Amino acid sequence: MKSTNNKKEVKGFLKGVEVIGNRLPHPAIIFFILSVVVVIASHFVAKYGTPVTYYDAKAGEEVTKSAVSLLNAEGIRYIFNSATKNFTDFAPLGTVLVAMLGVGVCEWTGLFNTGLRKALLNANPKILTPIVVFAGIMSNVASDAGYVVVVPIGALIFGLAGRHPLAGLAAAFAGVSGGFSANLILGTTDPLLTNITNEALKAAQIDTTIPVTSNMYFLAVSAIFLTVVGTIVTDKIVEPNLGKYVGAINEAEAADNVTDIEVKGIRNAMIALIGYVIIMGVLMFPQGALFQSLNEKTGQMDLNEFLHYGLIPAMMLLFLIPGLVYGKTIGKIKSTHDLVAAMTSAMKSMGGYLVLSFFAAQFIAYFGKTNLGLIISYNGAAFLKSAGLSGLPLIILFILLSAFINLFMGSASAKWAIMAPIFVPMLLEMGFSPALTQVAYRIGDSSTNIISPLMTYFAMIVVFMQKYDEDSGLGTLISMMLPYSLAFLVFWTALMAVFYAFNLPIGIGGTIFM
Repeated sequence: MKSTNNKKEVKGFLKGVEVIGNRLPHPAIIFFILSVVVVIASHFVAKYGTPVTYYDAKAGEEVTKSAVSLLNAEGIRYIFNSATKNFTDFAPLGTVLVAMLGVGVCEWTGLFNTGLRKALLNANPKILTPIVVFAGIMSNVASDAGYVVVVPIGALIFGLAGRHPLAGLAAAFAGVSGGFSANLILGTTDPLLTNITNEALKAAQIDTTIPVTSNMYFLAVSAIFLTVVGTIVTDKIVEPNLGKYVGAINEAEAADNVTDIEVKGIRNAMIALIGYVIIMGVLMFPQGALFQSLNEKTGQMDLNEFLHYGLIPAMMLLFLIPGLVYGKTIGKIKSTHDLVAAMTSAMKSMGGYLVLSFFAAQFIAYFGKTNLGLIISYNGAAFLKSAGLSGLPLIILFILLSAFINLFMGSASAKWAIMAPIFVPMLLEMGFSPALTQVAYRIGDSSTNIISPLMTYFAMIVVFMQKYDEDSGLGTLISMMLPYSLAFLVFWTALMAVFYAFNLPIGIGGTIFM
């Protein structure tokens, strides 16, 4: 299946990015080349570089780190001995495969296709963009599940509506990853970063803390704001550059209306879905519910452990159960053999992702092992501290630095554990609250996720994209996502400037100034 640009070709800077990027080797080979570069660079940085010393908010102590060479006997042993573990421990691997077991049943039985086709038959295609972007932003409450669920569904929705599926993929990816910190409600990232911020305050012997809700107002406004920005970028820049799509999905759009048995299947699937959600609610939210466990830090029962480890299997069942009920209703699933066939079909489609994941996992593991990402992060933070700026320009520079560092070090918590002990006390001395410093970091950290190959789900997005355009590659993805990244960074920073100018509260217990 290929995209055909009958209306308009990509031109200008974005065309240049796409052409150069697509002349690169296959993404798996790119990750292999980058791994070799890291191995070589680690040797020279370890030999000639300077160690960095910083307070690690996670460890609760001051640590000194030097670059670790992989171009010696010990390093070469590590490369061979760790290869399998790097692959099996690759964070997105289990998340993607487990979630796809459920998503695959919905796909194989036709529930996605039929449900979306019914919903979109009389819909104005223009309303799809804000829906997809907003759904992506809201999905981060379920941690990384949005990458697996919302991104491919975004492409499918656009395709069924007669629009370019890659535009839907881009809009969903922008919401899920570019707007990762924005949400109308609290997500798993909020307590994670807040705990690090409070540890940084404690390390600096500052007798104050911020609550987990300290960024809530700003991030809720951001969810609406970024939906608007993402919609404009999709409709005015990305989709016009993609042109008209001609492929198999257009056949689904032209299909007959949904049959009576399919309508019955959708109804039964919805009943099953509602029943499942109710049961999960009972297991999660009442005091002392089954999925709650003791938080050793707070001494209270909460869902923290479940949100980190149990949510992905729950998401699998969220799709598997309605898909199974739909398949049984329309007669496509007649036995357990059919159910397993549906899951197997989903796994077959992930073969390319498995190959990419192996090489991506090695590259990311080498980057962490050599401490190159940490050294880049620390030196960038030290530069900003010595710049001598104050007020809003300092906050903006801090956002830009966070965005830049994110290109080299993907983990939000790992970066913040390094940066928080430096910037939280420093900006507090200048009169800025820790809540402001934290939310400024989150703006920069989220905005460049969608253009960083170090982002752990980047390889998976390329695989989703190649389903609709087999000739696309890293260049196509980066050229599509660059307008979102720049727009989110500029306008999200501008939104922060508005809050700053009017001294608006950024959350419950969160202010701009101390």
